[in-house]
Amino acid sequence: MKNKVLETIKKYNLILDGDKVVLGVSGGPDSIFMLDILNNIKNEKLINFDIVVAHINHMIREDAIEDERYVQEYCAKHTIECFVKRIDVLEIANNNKIGTEEAGRNARYEFFKEVMQKTNSNKIGIAHNKNDKVETIIMHLLRGSGVSGLKGIEPIRDNIYIRPIIECDRQEIEQYCAEKNLQPRIDKTNFENEYTRNKIRNIVIPYIKKEFNPNIIDTINRLSEVIAEENDYMNQLAEQAYNKILVDKNNEQIVLKLKEFNSQESVIKNRLILLTIKQLTGSSQGIEKIHIQDIIKLCSNNIGNKFLTPNKNIKVLVKDKKIYFTYLGSSCRS
Repeated sequence: MKNKVLETIKKYNLILDGDKVVLGVSGGPDSIFMLDILNNIKNEKLINFDIVVAHINHMIREDAIEDERYVQEYCAKHTIECFVKRIDVLEIANNNKIGTEEAGRNARYEFFKEVMQKTNSNKIGIAHNKNDKVETIIMHLLRGSGVSGLKGIEPIRDNIYIRPIIECDRQEIEQYCAEKNLQPRIDKTNFENEYTRNKIRNIVIPYIKKEFNPNIIDTINRLSEVIAEENDYMNQLAEQAYNKILVDKNNEQIVLKLKEFNSQESVIKNRLILLTIKQLTGSSQGIEKIHIQDIIKLCSNNIGNKFLTPNKNIKVLVKDKKIYFTYLGSSCRS
């Protein structure tokens, strides 16, 4: 398993000599597997890097304190610096009127970034595995995702977030933990079918395995790799088109040539819009298909001084044979 993880690291350049990685460790099988494997790779000097651990206690389950203690004891035994934070996720969810899953995810990533800055680390390791990736793809499929959503979870994002065990499946992870007598903590809520992901994990995938394809995890994973490769190619074409039709760019506005935009194929237009908005605001989150279609329609009508506000962050104006994407200001900007 160590060699398999090492191959994944080298394949995607996840960890380089001199890196310092914050590992998000819950105490469950996936994160403990990632921690144990990476600690061995580090100690054997197969890669010259360092690790620190970040554990967040969501204070939802009564036995969460045992998870916290388990992670601290593992780190103490192996002389690994460990940072722990307790956060009332239910209170955060209620105050912000969001789901507990979203509140917990936001809290985790904020804490990981805090630890990264405090320890002068440059990467954050997340313990998503192959099964998680497939579950995510099915979730996106059910929600009507575009092609990019069918890539699933990427091995590396923003050159910061890395997933060293993304090519390991859950069964071999659990087998490794048993063989090494790691005795990871088990979150019993994973077996409750209240959330969509749990329903996919506990009901949908086992049903597909039994009735249609016992190798569905590998099958969908291969599909995602093909999609990722083709999606990357389309993004390259969109970037080339973007550079050709770009008129002006600053922190507040990006201007594109209208005629040249309208001459592009529809698939490139879609990506140009998303690319431009991401360049301007740092994210294209919240921009849906209907917004893209409205912007394309606005541009194709070629009527001056008409504009759209697809969300509170962006204004799109057609004027003087140009398209003006204006940043309106929001906390979403990175």
